[in-house]
Amino acid sequence: MQRFTKFCVGFLTSSSLFLTGCQHYQKPTTPSTPLPEQVTGEDAQPQFELQGKIGVRTPQQSGSAFFTWLQQQDHFEIDLSGALGIGKTHIEGQPGQVTLTSAKTGTITAASPEELLEKATGWQTPITHLIHWVEAKPATNEAQIQRDDAQRAIQIIEDGWTVSLNYKDETILPNKLILQQNLENGQQNRITMVIQNR
Repeated sequence: MQRFTKFCVGFLTSSSLFLTGCQHYQKPTTPSTPLPEQVTGEDAQPQFELQGKIGVRTPQQSGSAFFTWLQQQDHFEIDLSGALGIGKTHIEGQPGQVTLTSAKTGTITAASPEELLEKATGWQTPITHLIHWVEAKPATNEAQIQRDDAQRAIQIIEDGWTVSLNYKDETILPNKLILQQNLENGQQNRITMVIQNR
């Protein structure tokens, strides 16, 4: 029972932050040519509201949840529901402080999303990259990017993750992301994120 509770805490935390069940990530061994700064979007101020569903599959567990994610520059709020019957979870963050609150877990606070995930589960992963990935941008200059004929990013390889981006018709922002991380034992972590509304 204690192991299941710990898994639920980890699942809620990482699902809400959109990455979960990860081992320590590794940087790509052969980084591609650095991209121009305006392409990476590192200095851009993200602002969006997303609604959709996320599915998580790891070698140990799998599950899904509905999410609402409001990003206003450095501040974000994420509401998660339907995860393993645990109930609603609210995550709020800004530089220097991230807080997760749910009826089952209480309140967990950390200085960053990565630290929050590590505190709750002991895992490390580049959570903040997803802010860029949902906008079809790499998070760093070391990313390897594949583009379609319309110059939209259709694959981003970064910090040990391969992100496949799918688009509906001629839209410039993806409506589906599939994140894959290969593990040392030949297994894989996989996250599927479907964006239903922007």
